[in-house]
Amino acid sequence: MRIAIASDHSAIDLKAELVGWLTGEGHEVTDLGPQGDARVDYPDYGYKLAAQVGSGRAERGVALCGSGIGISIAVNRNPACRCALVHEPVSAALSREHNDANVIALGARLVGLDAAKRCIAAFLATEFAGGRHGPRVEKLGAAPAC
Repeated sequence: MRIAIASDHSAIDLKAELVGWLTGEGHEVTDLGPQGDARVDYPDYGYKLAAQVGSGRAERGVALCGSGIGISIAVNRNPACRCALVHEPVSAALSREHNDANVIALGARLVGLDAAKRCIAAFLATEFAGGRHGPRVEKLGAAPAC
């Protein structure tokens, strides 16, 4: 699978570990940065990740920051992206099964490497169920009626 990954400075170490693990699992991984530990703004990297996934250059994305909250908000500004902030594998799988999430967000200060791997593995292994969930997911990419 083609996976794009990005973080802010607080998640740089977790990102490096996950890039190595995902590559070892046979995935084609695009590391969108940052490459150093200088302070950066998570929206910049969330937008880069969203552009990769939204354009189809990556099939899935992994977004990382300290809490996972800020970068998930940035990714979700792209209407082609459905980014789910998760902390454990069940919600990671449900984000795919029910919401057809194409990006997973994790907080480096909240989950460790093993938990992050379990979440990502569940996310990548789960297919979208479709059915009654399909029309709901379509609404997520549409302009709100408010």
